[in-house]
Amino acid sequence: MSDIELLETLAGTDQPSVMATIIHVEGSSYRKEGAMMLFQEDGTQVGLLSGGCLETDLTIKAQKVWQESLSRTVVYDLSSEDDLSWGQGSGCNGTISVLLEPVDLKLRQHLKRVYDYLCAGKSVFHVKKLSTSGAVLEYAFILDERVYFGEWHSGHPVEWIRKIDENEESLMFTHIYSPKERLIIFGAGPDVPPLVTFAGNVGFYTVVTDWRPNQCEKHFFPDADEIIVDFPAHFLSKFPIQSDDFVLIMTHHFQKDQEILHFLLEKELRYIGILGSKERTRRLLQNHQPPDHLYSPVGLSIHAEGPEEIAISIVAQLIEIAHSKKYSRSSFPPFITSIRR
Repeated sequence: MSDIELLETLAGTDQPSVMATIIHVEGSSYRKEGAMMLFQEDGTQVGLLSGGCLETDLTIKAQKVWQESLSRTVVYDLSSEDDLSWGQGSGCNGTISVLLEPVDLKLRQHLKRVYDYLCAGKSVFHVKKLSTSGAVLEYAFILDERVYFGEWHSGHPVEWIRKIDENEESLMFTHIYSPKERLIIFGAGPDVPPLVTFAGNVGFYTVVTDWRPNQCEKHFFPDADEIIVDFPAHFLSKFPIQSDDFVLIMTHHFQKDQEILHFLLEKELRYIGILGSKERTRRLLQNHQPPDHLYSPVGLSIHAEGPEEIAISIVAQLIEIAHSKKYSRSSFPPFITSIRR
């Protein structure tokens, strides 16, 4: 579950909740730092932190956190293979620190504000100052060097992060809340619907565009976030394609694919995927040098056949690229790293 989906759940309810966040991992684990889930008063759980190893115990501890209105950090050692330990033979071989926070009115309002920024396509940097016992002392959500909000009382949070000593970093947790990755798909053929569904299920914001209105209809793509009927040249002239977008070219029309590709070659993008063989892509490129972010044939090489398998191979590649290019959960955005030593 993506950040924005979890925050959307919080934004849509006033039900008492406890937010659980993995703040530190040593060794291997099912999820990494920054992974979150919610425990709600009615017993509903939103998201996962493990494959089911921790959730039962966390449910009990979450109830106590809400009753006491106090945050706390719980450490689970999953490295042992005996049945008396948290590892329980799972072989995860890691130690996981989980922060449990009661979502009070102030935190809920701040998280709703984060959600609004994510919906507007803006990332939000988050920092928590922790006590030696693992409780939250204060926190801030930072949009840029000038704009921040939260419960923070130690001066400007950016300056505090820049000055903190490396030996004290165990008392700080950072996380980047990111909007959904945007996937723009040129083409509305019968191989596109499963791709839209799978991509949406793993957190992509999907845009489908095609110039053929009998193919580019909502009932063919119920899971698409946007459907735009337009000729490629007109679409490309007015749609705000951004440097962190993912683009797939799969119209099955050589001239249209060439028109789209030549326009996109002039832009810096996260990913361009072209359906078809290497030879077809070579002809599409003419004499242009393919950029590093162009992938053809599109998708991971898993000998996929049929629309569903091909969609799985493509979405797997999208996930791979998305995770390899983003900031890690513990890294700092440029407005902090530019000065921080």
